[in-house]
Amino acid sequence: MQRRHFLGLLGAGGLAGLLPGLARARPKLELERAADIEPLELSEEQWRERLTEEQFNILREAGTERAGSSPLNDEKRPGTFHCAGCDLPLFSSEAKYESGTGWPSFYTHIEGHLLTELDFVMLFPRTEYHCARCGGHQGHVFEDGPKPTGLRWCNNGLALKFVPA
Repeated sequence: MQRRHFLGLLGAGGLAGLLPGLARARPKLELERAADIEPLELSEEQWRERLTEEQFNILREAGTERAGSSPLNDEKRPGTFHCAGCDLPLFSSEAKYESGTGWPSFYTHIEGHLLTELDFVMLFPRTEYHCARCGGHQGHVFEDGPKPTGLRWCNNGLALKFVPA
């Protein structure tokens, strides 16, 4: 278990006990990897060779880029958003919308291409999601998105690359 998750569990566990409704404050998503996706496992050195320092921080260490810093916020062409770590398609441009948060946001994802886990870093439970092939951290999903799903898949732009149609 990574240190940030362990420390988050300690803090959030006590906090969740004081506020029982807190554990229900996240989307309950249990996603499964598509059967045709072979997991990609690389060493830390191989990831560092493949990614920029900023991408490594986000994809491999669950970092977050500064809000409003990604040019993908303004990307409106038809196409697909892929994982910057392994090129797996994650989102269609049809699902992208302007959330006003400063990060590229989508109301749905490509089925079987993302996996989720509980994140306690901010002392309250959030649903963190990762690329189903390489495990790269992408962002968090929230229940304040538009119809038809009501979800906001809030993604780090540096964790994505855009492939025009």
